[in-house]
Amino acid sequence: MGASLLAGPLASEVKYDVLSFDQLDGWAEDNHAAAFETFLNTCKDMKDPDWNAVCAYAQSRPDPRDFFELLFRPVLMNDGKEALFTGYFEPELDGSLTPTSRFRFPVYEMPAEARQNRPWLTRQEILETDVMDGRDLAIAYVDDPVELFFLQIQGSGRIRLPNGNSVRVGYRGSNGHNYRSIGQELVRRGVYQAHQVSAQVIKNWVRRNPIEGQDLLYHNPSYVFFREVSKVPSDKGPLGAMNRSITTMRTVAIDPSFVRLGSPVWIEKDGKTPLRRLMIAQDTGSAIKGAQRADVFFGTGDEAGRQAGTVRDPGRMIVLMPIQRAYALLPESAI
Repeated sequence: MGASLLAGPLASEVKYDVLSFDQLDGWAEDNHAAAFETFLNTCKDMKDPDWNAVCAYAQSRPDPRDFFELLFRPVLMNDGKEALFTGYFEPELDGSLTPTSRFRFPVYEMPAEARQNRPWLTRQEILETDVMDGRDLAIAYVDDPVELFFLQIQGSGRIRLPNGNSVRVGYRGSNGHNYRSIGQELVRRGVYQAHQVSAQVIKNWVRRNPIEGQDLLYHNPSYVFFREVSKVPSDKGPLGAMNRSITTMRTVAIDPSFVRLGSPVWIEKDGKTPLRRLMIAQDTGSAIKGAQRADVFFGTGDEAGRQAGTVRDPGRMIVLMPIQRAYALLPESAI
């Protein structure tokens, strides 16, 4: 589950344009086979007639580029908001299965009342009361509350244990409160300008200012609970919103209000490191809202985190839809 540090509201009206593949910048140069393999990983989970036919044909292993060009049409969706690309990753934290003087901060499973009452307690109420005490809800304990906060933003991660083993955790649910961006809050307070904000900048500021830093973290009332997913092989990516492993630089998190999970999407990300690539919409994020919002999965570990944390770029995202579904979106006058 991907999430950005800065987010915008959802627009209500959407315009659709069906494009041709030669209107996609860099389409011919991409590795369509890599995108095809990622698509196959979740295609079988897409249950409706249009997708069933597409996925059945995919099992015959056609030429990947021919497959996409034959069965899909690119659709550009515009909800009136500027496109925004960010990045996310699977963090690695140091931790223990039991609390110690170093490992004091619990990674919690979801309590029953958080599922039943929406919204439930805020982040501050969860952490400053005894509501979680004595209930055996801790999956593990980590040594850094700031890294734990960002683990919740990313939605999955690995916890390295002292014996060299690791515990993998994935998103289970939240307390039902809306995500509030602490990056935007730092900008509002005048601490930074918007272009200066990144995950590492925020982490450093919170650590330099522990009292104000804790207050900043409480600004986001959303609190994420986890489940252990250590059964996922270590060489595979974390589980995404479709409960399948996601793929480095081929999986993107989207807003499922606009984009069907499992859909191929063509990314034209600008900025310092332009990206032209076919990716698969296999994940979501609490801050990924809008027809042109996308969060690119950069992989696992610190280097992936450094790369993901600097991404905040314009561009455009085009969704590949089965042909009949694509043309059904157009008004009759445009057909």
